[in-house]
Amino acid sequence: MNVTTLPKPPRVGLVSLGCPKALVDSERIMTKLRADGYDMSPDYAGADVVLVNTCGFLDSAKEESLEAIGEAIAENGRVVVTGCMGKEADVIRNRFPDVLAVTGPQQYEEVVAAVHEAAPPVPSPFIDLVPEAGLKLTPRHYSYLKISEGCNHRCAFCIIPHLRGDLVSRRPDAILREAEKLVAAGTRELLVISQDTSAYGVDIRHQPRLWKGEEVRAHMTDLSRELGKLGGASGSVWVRLHYVYPYPHVNDVIPLMADGLVLPYLDIPFQHASPRVLRAMRRPANDAKVLERIRSWREQVPGLAIRSSFVVGFPGETDEDVAYLLAWLEEARLDRVGAFKFEAVDGAPATSMAEQVPEDTKQERYEAVMALSARISAEKLAAKVGSTVDVLIDRVDEETGGATGRSKADAPEIDGEVHLRDAGGLQPGDIVPARVEDSDEHDLYGVPL
Repeated sequence: MNVTTLPKPPRVGLVSLGCPKALVDSERIMTKLRADGYDMSPDYAGADVVLVNTCGFLDSAKEESLEAIGEAIAENGRVVVTGCMGKEADVIRNRFPDVLAVTGPQQYEEVVAAVHEAAPPVPSPFIDLVPEAGLKLTPRHYSYLKISEGCNHRCAFCIIPHLRGDLVSRRPDAILREAEKLVAAGTRELLVISQDTSAYGVDIRHQPRLWKGEEVRAHMTDLSRELGKLGGASGSVWVRLHYVYPYPHVNDVIPLMADGLVLPYLDIPFQHASPRVLRAMRRPANDAKVLERIRSWREQVPGLAIRSSFVVGFPGETDEDVAYLLAWLEEARLDRVGAFKFEAVDGAPATSMAEQVPEDTKQERYEAVMALSARISAEKLAAKVGSTVDVLIDRVDEETGGATGRSKADAPEIDGEVHLRDAGGLQPGDIVPARVEDSDEHDLYGVPL
């Protein structure tokens, strides 16, 4: 009897830094490499080549990326660099002349080619198999779904358009096909991401494509509706929208939330509330109208959760601007808030602006925003005690019989969690009703029903 001895496939190690969009890039690269016959190595020692997907948004992120490259070279020696910091190839090569290749963001073909050159694949029909949903860095039950690349905004503090270019939208049928495969492979939550989800399709004039015999526009509203249908009448698939700029047509998504097609959750990057600071940031500055819209949205969907991020210490920001922001937050009562101290980034217009704010002042303002936001969050979560919420299970503790998951108001990694007792028999990916028994500033505690 002839026995085929399978060739040992080359192994790739991966270090993925930065935002969820970079995570999606890493997943796409891994899927392609797996299709080409590569195995993934969990450590440096077992890897034939190490791929470092970098972040270049802030100087601190760049330094973290450089440290990761240095560690990979020290531990393995054969390193390919990709991602946003790949735009600064000279900086990387000057510090690490031994890197094998440097590519920029979304340059999937160049990354794969560099890996092929560093560790040539061994063709084999027994090895060149890809899981139906592709190889993922996230758990099987939730998946990030990238709908576009780049951004048309030119915010004074941001260099993303320089790193990733202007908006380039994917075809709606391609997105829906990918989402359908993910759901078929076990995904229970689709997290829609981009640099500007509300602008999806603007660059291609919202060109419609056929999907299941019907035309679907390349538009946030149409795409959200069709994604919501993937869960069927039971609503077994959660659709969560991230990076939603408050354009007028966001109003059209709210009825989809009321109908259960999309989660009652909006991630809106307001960045500030002071009209003067927003103008300096080159962002929309109609704060009063935003508050009116938030009130209208909540009237239509009482359980709507809104998360946002804010920058404090922007050049020229005064104590009066911060007081304005705090008063706005008090009135808006957002469910989840993240704050960041302004950081000068090479290439961003704000870096060269006058009236830079001292670091100790930035810290004081940051702490003030976070303290207020924590109090509001605690009050809103306390109001949920005694209610019933649906929980998507992320982790199960076999020893204690407990489980940890998230409500519809909680995105993975960035929001709170729901901690359940007496949760034996549950598995990651289950969606169960739970009675809320307690709360703190960020999390809920309860028991499955």
